[in-house]
Amino acid sequence: MFDLKDQVVIITGAAGNLGQAVAESFARAGARRVLVDRAPDRLAAIYPAASGAPDVLLASGYDLAEEADARRLVESVVQRFQRIDILVNAIGGFSGGKRVHEDPLSSWDAMFRINLQTTLNACRAVVPRLLQQGSGRIINVAARAALSGVPTLGAYCASKSAVIRLTETLAGELKDQGIGVNCVLPGTIDTPQNRKDMPQADFSKWVAPRAIADAILFLASDAARAVTGASLPVYGRS
Repeated sequence: MFDLKDQVVIITGAAGNLGQAVAESFARAGARRVLVDRAPDRLAAIYPAASGAPDVLLASGYDLAEEADARRLVESVVQRFQRIDILVNAIGGFSGGKRVHEDPLSSWDAMFRINLQTTLNACRAVVPRLLQQGSGRIINVAARAALSGVPTLGAYCASKSAVIRLTETLAGELKDQGIGVNCVLPGTIDTPQNRKDMPQADFSKWVAPRAIADAILFLASDAARAVTGASLPVYGRS
């Protein structure tokens, strides 16, 4: 569909359902992939064929909520591939079920740490490299729930809303340097965990991870060269 041959893409959250779909889409497009995960050994189990592959770097053990780890990741990528073309921030998490005044601050801290802080740190580490090159693409993952407050999902909605504002701010700051920054807004993603948690739902209306990955691939491609600062809805039929 899109040709990204030899372009270097960093995919955070590569062990997750969405991250795996993104990795597959970029592989089909011919990109060289940096697959990032916090756990020390999960990537090797998920991507056994990638170990030792010249076009793949399994970047295990990086906690991108820590600024030092994000900087260390960029250093390792540049050392391996000499450049970075695309950053996809697919890392994220979800929790909810309590009203704002009942939800402990630890839940708010956790949502902002995994949804915003990881994305912020990755962007801050990668942007200087993209500025040196004079080109690049960043695609963040927000959520449909970021567009308005939802009862008992305050921390999640707020953290994902912050991702949209971060995306828009970066887009405005970087558009004159040849760097496009966009985000996607998935609806309910069709994952095994969501099916388990919502067994009575109509799964056919949910959005497949591969459909979201294809939207991300579009935003990373030359077809989206005139698009920056966008929040692209990817809802399926939900």
